[in-house]
Amino acid sequence: MKSLKIKDDIYRLGSVDWDRRIFDALIPLPDGTSYNAYLIKGSEKTVLIDTDDPEFKDEFMQQLENVEKLDYLISLHAEQDHSGCIPFVLEKFPEAKLIVSPKCKGMEMDLLHIPEEKFITVEDGETLSLGNKTIEFIHTPWVHWPETMAAYLQEDKILFSCDFFGSHLATSDMFVTDKARVYEAAKRYYAEIMMPFRKVISKNLQKLMAYDIDMIAPSHGPIYWEPELIIEAHKEWVDAPPKNLVVLPYISMHSSTRLMVDRLVEALTRRGVAVEQFNLEVTDLGKLAMMLVDAATIVMASPTVLGGPHPAAVYAAYLANALKPKAKFVSILGSYGWSDRTVPVLSDLIKGLKVEVLEPVLSKGAPREDTFKAIDKLAEAIAGKHKEAGIL
Repeated sequence: MKSLKIKDDIYRLGSVDWDRRIFDALIPLPDGTSYNAYLIKGSEKTVLIDTDDPEFKDEFMQQLENVEKLDYLISLHAEQDHSGCIPFVLEKFPEAKLIVSPKCKGMEMDLLHIPEEKFITVEDGETLSLGNKTIEFIHTPWVHWPETMAAYLQEDKILFSCDFFGSHLATSDMFVTDKARVYEAAKRYYAEIMMPFRKVISKNLQKLMAYDIDMIAPSHGPIYWEPELIIEAHKEWVDAPPKNLVVLPYISMHSSTRLMVDRLVEALTRRGVAVEQFNLEVTDLGKLAMMLVDAATIVMASPTVLGGPHPAAVYAAYLANALKPKAKFVSILGSYGWSDRTVPVLSDLIKGLKVEVLEPVLSKGAPREDTFKAIDKLAEAIAGKHKEAGIL
């Protein structure tokens, strides 16, 4: 990718990773991603905001070939998809100073072995003059690492938000054009990366409301020239109450658990409760994470395997516990042959969720009529809890 002009003297650099399908060896990327850096030429100083994933080092350094002088390199976040090319940039521009938050300094010394004398640390609200342009640094911790910050270009009202407001989306569009597609990619990105820190993100959102923002330039995905699209979306994902939705991840080996799931889905639907079920044998875990953003209730369903839940259910429970969604209620369905340890094991795995646990339903062997009646009772309890919460 060549550098692209955003406005006079402001350029987007970086690369589009069309083929990447997993991030951090963990996060599904069905639509690829991009790594965005930004070059700003002031009347007196030139600054580069972030770099690129080191896999794209050659392409990125070519974009800097015609830059005669670089005074500052701002690193908003130490993770290597943004910072990985910093050593190469500093080698090309040895006079450049690396500007970071105080916490970022130690992290990049550890991760990238950058000498301490190359750093300038900036406090929250501190400014940097480029002559006719001024950059203000805004500390945004835990979006999604503790050292992260954003940069606000005052005269142009552009927020360089790094991972905040990002989307894993490979596209040739520099600006958002397909709002629905970007919204979905951004929601997946929030669910997989940001949701565990939603309480801190809520504070960071309030902090940013003090700024007059005309454009948001994130480190992943296209640039928002209508920033209210992504700001309002984040307000909903972070602060709005959960919806009338049950998310039901399940796995079944010999149909017993599947029959229980089918009954619960039918019983909930009759009571006006929406359900999203996910067969963990084939599901996209990123899609599951997206649905957890809105869910009021989570029901885990698993057969017992060698004295405990199926490994796929263990992973899903661990994921839900780590993502810390807004859900208010949790329950468990399970079937077993000779050992019924599924409920205590899954319960222990999700103990980090601040939820009310509803009575689980277990079936020894294939479900009988008494099992289905217990499932109907669980559906009635879920519907009642949703009504009490004012979401049904």
